[in-house]
Amino acid sequence: MLRSAAARRCRFFTFCDIIADRVQCYSLPVPIIPQPRLNTNVPMAQQQQYEPPAFDSNCMTLTRYVLAEQKKVPSATGDLSQLLTSIQTAVKAVSSAVRRAGLTHLYGMDGSTNVQGEDVKKLDVLSNELFINMLASSYTVHMLVSEENETVIEIETEKRGKYVVCFDPLDGSSNIDCLVSIGSIFGIFKKTDESNETNVNNAFQPGRNMVAAGYALYGSATMMVLSLGKGSGVNGFMLDPSIGEFLLTESNIKIPSKGNIYSINEGYSHLWDKSVTEYVRRKKDPECGKPYGARYVGSMVADVHRTLKYGGIFMYPATKLSPNGKLRLLYEGNPMAYIIEEAGGIASNGKIPILDIQPTALHQRSPIFLGSKEDVNELLEIYQS
Repeated sequence: MLRSAAARRCRFFTFCDIIADRVQCYSLPVPIIPQPRLNTNVPMAQQQQYEPPAFDSNCMTLTRYVLAEQKKVPSATGDLSQLLTSIQTAVKAVSSAVRRAGLTHLYGMDGSTNVQGEDVKKLDVLSNELFINMLASSYTVHMLVSEENETVIEIETEKRGKYVVCFDPLDGSSNIDCLVSIGSIFGIFKKTDESNETNVNNAFQPGRNMVAAGYALYGSATMMVLSLGKGSGVNGFMLDPSIGEFLLTESNIKIPSKGNIYSINEGYSHLWDKSVTEYVRRKKDPECGKPYGARYVGSMVADVHRTLKYGGIFMYPATKLSPNGKLRLLYEGNPMAYIIEEAGGIASNGKIPILDIQPTALHQRSPIFLGSKEDVNELLEIYQS
């Protein structure tokens, strides 16, 4: 029988409760799932046995890894570890929002435009707010630079720390609605002065001054790729949703010295300079060697992550319409160049390394060529010839 009205008012019903009541009321037969039978003609040892998934009882989480690296620096205060924990939390929150966007009506436009003149999507706004709130409350950040904000984001005086974080909260947002991989990018600097007053010049540092850089990829799984300073290498951590932690899955990542993939938006080929046009021609011409494959997603994080894994070259050159390039230096070019160089690759604007560029504006743009050493050097030789 169904429970009385009084009983129903005393508790919430789950779907299973309702089904159980219906089964009792109507005496529905419970389906019996047939179990696979063993083949008695084959020895037991040769029959495939079910093995539960392995669980590492001593897994290396991202937090554990960061703390271990902190111990290697006697003068460390723990502030960077605390900041990276806040970034982790922001990434987890964004990952959850991305996966539930269709259910929570986060697809579509917000109705505004950002400082770049780009239409802002609802998930852009949410991701930006998540990063700002998590980082501002970490007590480690002096100021923030976001793709979505025209000026620096000031932190309350009593919450200010010593780090400057430049970030793109949601890279590749044009791909959100069609479920293509997107990501977040961040680079961390130490402020250069002793004053507690907000000074935008603290953000105008060459990329080589970064103390940490990384990105998060929201794809078939959520992954964070991180480098904690010069010589520390690059490590990949995958989010295990069952425990809510990033686990080390790829240590000391190295980009192949040469690949067989080039990544560029060929829809703008009529606007490229002669050097890029010639390089792409060579990659397609069988007479110049085995032709390269073309792969282009349109999300920088996805394209660079593939390049990091498989080798090759990622290119976003200047064009006649965008003579200074399109990608932003502080929160796209610098962090990605840092990761690629730490993994053994090269990142250049066609003239000098990306990490040697002296920024002069918050949203400064730059051409970007990064990837395997041999592939990028071949392009640079064409530029110099």
